[in-house]
Amino acid sequence: MRHWWVLVKWVLSLGVAAFAWVYTHPLVLTAAEQAGAAEGGIYRPGREGTLLAWTVPPVFAVLVFTGVLSVYKPWGRTRRGRRYAQTRAAGPVQAAAIGAGGARSTDEAVRVAAVERPAEGVVALRLVPVSGAATAPWRPGAHIDLVLPSEKVRQYSLYGSPADGSAYRVAVLRDAAGRGGSAEVHGLSVGDRLAVRGPRNHFPLADAPAFLFVAGGIGIVPFLPMIEEAERRGTEWRLVYVGRSRASMAFVEQVERYGAERVRTYARDVTGRPDLAAHLSAAPAGTAVYCCGPGGLMRAVEELMKSACPAGKLHLERFEADTEGAGSEKLPFEVELVGSGAVVRVAADRSALEALREEAPGLAASCEDGLCGSCELRVLRGTPEHRDHVLSPDERGRTDVMYPCVSRARGGRLVVDL
Repeated sequence: MRHWWVLVKWVLSLGVAAFAWVYTHPLVLTAAEQAGAAEGGIYRPGREGTLLAWTVPPVFAVLVFTGVLSVYKPWGRTRRGRRYAQTRAAGPVQAAAIGAGGARSTDEAVRVAAVERPAEGVVALRLVPVSGAATAPWRPGAHIDLVLPSEKVRQYSLYGSPADGSAYRVAVLRDAAGRGGSAEVHGLSVGDRLAVRGPRNHFPLADAPAFLFVAGGIGIVPFLPMIEEAERRGTEWRLVYVGRSRASMAFVEQVERYGAERVRTYARDVTGRPDLAAHLSAAPAGTAVYCCGPGGLMRAVEELMKSACPAGKLHLERFEADTEGAGSEKLPFEVELVGSGAVVRVAADRSALEALREEAPGLAASCEDGLCGSCELRVLRGTPEHRDHVLSPDERGRTDVMYPCVSRARGGRLVVDL
């Protein structure tokens, strides 16, 4: 139960029904009649009457309380309930935010337990929950949000063994042209505290007869647990790993231990660029192709899939927004919130997320680039125009979900579960 009032109302309603059944049961009525006959036809309330007198008012009060719960929905999907929840949120650590569809996403405080440098410009962190509890379960392909001390929020893929619940592991490339998040991560030291959200997984390992992993630079990270999972399943797999130089390729020795037949590494300053078309053409029929890396690599694999591996299925994981081909012209539209009935107007030069936050200030979002999926909303009516990088190409026709940080509407209005 996400909302405690649902369970409380259910229990109280059953209690009222149970009391009503007892008071109207034939055995109770017959006992009252027999008591009256024993007193010469004059009924004098005894224990039954006293019990009734003391219990009916509380039961009536319970009935009224269940009605109040139905209308007010504390901490639920009403405007007042959301505002109450927002006033309770304090600070980035262990704060609760209203998420997609009214769900709450809670930050988990963690401590930096280890810092490593697996390659030039790359830092690897081991993050241990401050509470001492186990980490949240996750599967290969999952990522977490790091809520940094500056309150910047960044998404990073998890690596290591999902069965190890003692810590989260992430590896981060320092981006000199970025917005400062990666630089802040590189400045963390053992003992520093921050928070995480998630894990979430929009890049799960599918059931397939074979896998081809194409990694560019730090894009190798999500493939480390995927390779281990493929090994566990006994599924055929291949890895193509591309980097600027061998010194900049994190975990390269770790993956090369699987052998040159399955792992091909390309340090561009030595071996040049790989023949991606040849690797894709050599993949068996039905191969699931996974790609994570810079935008240029992703676009090249997308284009080559059409000719070199038409029978395969492509899965992409981006860690930066693809500014090329960002979508068609932006038109204004409206979003109706089913919880409050409010209608939010989204101008052509604004995102739906910006406009919705005027009505629901606690609406959760992390990257705001259509990458992480944290702002997911359930669509009840209307057709969204998907501009995110969360949904796969095969899911672009979905009309039940949208990511308002970048996506818009096909038509005049969307009705969302908020």
